[in-house]
Amino acid sequence: MKRFESLKRVIVLWLKFAGLLMQTAVYAYIWFEYYYPIVNGYMMGRQGLKFYRNGHILMIALYLVLLFFFTNTYGGLKVGYLKPMDVFLSQFFAVIFVNIITYVQISLMRNWIVTPVYLVAASGVQILIALVWINFCDHFYKRVFPPRDMLLIHGERAIEDILQKFSSRKDKYRIVKCMDVKEGLWRLEDEIQKGYGAIVLWDIPTAERNHLLKYCYSRSIRVYMMPKIPDVLVKGSDQLHLFDTPILLTREYALSVEQRLVKRLIDIICAVILLVIASPFMLITAICIKCCDKGPVLYKQIRCTRDGREFQIMKFRSMSVDAEKDGVARLATKNDKRITPVGKFIRMVRIDELPQLFNILRGDMSFIGPRPERPEIIRQYMEDMPEFAFRMKVKAGLAGYAQVYGKYNTSPYDKLKLDLCYIENYSLWLDLKLMLLTLKILIKPESTEGVETSQVTAMKNDQAEGKN
Repeated sequence: MKRFESLKRVIVLWLKFAGLLMQTAVYAYIWFEYYYPIVNGYMMGRQGLKFYRNGHILMIALYLVLLFFFTNTYGGLKVGYLKPMDVFLSQFFAVIFVNIITYVQISLMRNWIVTPVYLVAASGVQILIALVWINFCDHFYKRVFPPRDMLLIHGERAIEDILQKFSSRKDKYRIVKCMDVKEGLWRLEDEIQKGYGAIVLWDIPTAERNHLLKYCYSRSIRVYMMPKIPDVLVKGSDQLHLFDTPILLTREYALSVEQRLVKRLIDIICAVILLVIASPFMLITAICIKCCDKGPVLYKQIRCTRDGREFQIMKFRSMSVDAEKDGVARLATKNDKRITPVGKFIRMVRIDELPQLFNILRGDMSFIGPRPERPEIIRQYMEDMPEFAFRMKVKAGLAGYAQVYGKYNTSPYDKLKLDLCYIENYSLWLDLKLMLLTLKILIKPESTEGVETSQVTAMKNDQAEGKN
């Protein structure tokens, strides 16, 4: 059975690679038919760069490597793991980025700007291939890998939230039975042996969790486990070999001095470039907001950054002027009547965040980091979740791990765990990767989806999860 499963996975892997080869073949065609004659000078009646066989192979191989790198970074190879639309968006952005880089490369070889028409046409064909091929691979994956029947083992916390999350991916997961850990380990072990495709451990005491993990591992049973905060901290620790036993080191600081300097340099360069590019859109947005209700264009608010330091964040105003006239801080909810027509659009495409580029230049924020919260909301969260202060070990960010892998209505506790994943696993590459992934979430409406009204009242119960 395991050999058969491995064979199916190899077939799916080759299907993913075949998609990259087809897209590369489109580029190879326009290279030989259009761009190489331009680079060579044949079409211009002059002598240019002359390529032999190995040179052509290198050009096409370089394109394939770039396409693989960007597709893998965006998650475009995760067919069956991500939703088809997520995979398509990933490949869409990968194709666009690679073709822009390739256009610059060809222009440099030509020593002058070449016509982009052929690459634009190629991009259209490649995106169409991606759309068709992703749907084919997704249907094939579902046929060879039907949804896993899973057993959910839970503790005292309500299970409706986790059941809803898994039910959103019925094509991949199917929880067929739920058991309370209080039923006893021996009963749980008997149930696990009935041949489930996987076990889900949801908010159970550490001792029982560790026992079940070892039990399943010894029998090669797949386990999905939702980590608590200490698990996230341990995952980001350094492994040392000082003695004849492994040692895990959790450091007392988040980012080193060198990392902070490089991060600050990148922030300044990127902020200046984006301000130049976005200035026309910012001007149009300001005019639209002013014409909508004659109110102020910018909305300033006190937020907290590293070590709890307060600063004034700037955003384009998306709500009515009297949205919080009673002085009470509230999260935006679905169909919130306080949001203006212009505000609804700029929130959807994240244009309302652009003035924060000035906060980045001032040093209040970074490009990547935990989103800054209001002091009163932080105090509210910390009443039941003191660990919320952990996310202020680094400078607040315009975008972050929780924004890329979560949503606006993700619970505060889950956002904290996501932000800690970033802090404890920080690297320059992680920052660059999150910058690239942020572009994709700009066009995903669920990433800006407001919280449900009922969810607001339930959040305080959710914040108390897993504090031990």
